[in-house]
Amino acid sequence: MTTGTLITPEAKEASPARASTTPKSAQVHPGPGFRIRKSIERPPEELVDEFRSFPTPDISDMLNRLYTMSSAIQILTEECSVAGPACTVKVYPGDNLMVHKALDIAQPGDILVVDAGGSTMNGIIGDLISTKAKHRGIAAFIIDGLIRDLPEVRANGLPVFARGVTPIGPLHRGPGEINFPVSCGGIVVNPGDIVVGDRNGITVVRKDFAREILDRLHNQRQALQRYEAQVRRGQFSNKWADDLLQDLNCTILE
Repeated sequence: MTTGTLITPEAKEASPARASTTPKSAQVHPGPGFRIRKSIERPPEELVDEFRSFPTPDISDMLNRLYTMSSAIQILTEECSVAGPACTVKVYPGDNLMVHKALDIAQPGDILVVDAGGSTMNGIIGDLISTKAKHRGIAAFIIDGLIRDLPEVRANGLPVFARGVTPIGPLHRGPGEINFPVSCGGIVVNPGDIVVGDRNGITVVRKDFAREILDRLHNQRQALQRYEAQVRRGQFSNKWADDLLQDLNCTILE
């Protein structure tokens, strides 16, 4: 014979009420962490077009090498160069509900910058979502995380930058954010920032100093081209290095 606690009818009626008032730590709350901004300020199209003519190493130099994403995020599709305003997406690692919704928010020419927390578990996009994005005129995906369906994604032709590939697909549960600041590859990206990507990597140019950076790039272009041409002809000197070493009091032994 076993013994136990007698549950009265009154206790049975009271227990659901007690359970419903128990706090749920995993409950999704509206607001920070689960929100969407539909409208953002984008830079003028002609400003973005000018950045397309410069490789990311030159842009990085003019940004003092401080606004370049981690080299772990590389182009996984056919080699190309892209530039466009950032439509930013923050997802719970392994989830892509907000990436799907971002296809309705982004405008043609935007680059979807996805902060997936650098997760190496689930792929954030695959064949179908990249195809949908191409139909919507999205310029590229930049994902701080993984993707899947790489052969099909490559065949689709939409440029995709990410940390790697996995066969594991995403979940669709949320939470997440669209068009709020994110961290991607170690760099803060704001909605509307100009993102430039190529085989070398990805640079981020803030809207508020984009014109200044372009002026620097244009001013340096001719001098850099002349110097590169001289180096290719073998016409160069390392006297600058000797002068610098002397200024730094480097010890040199014969």
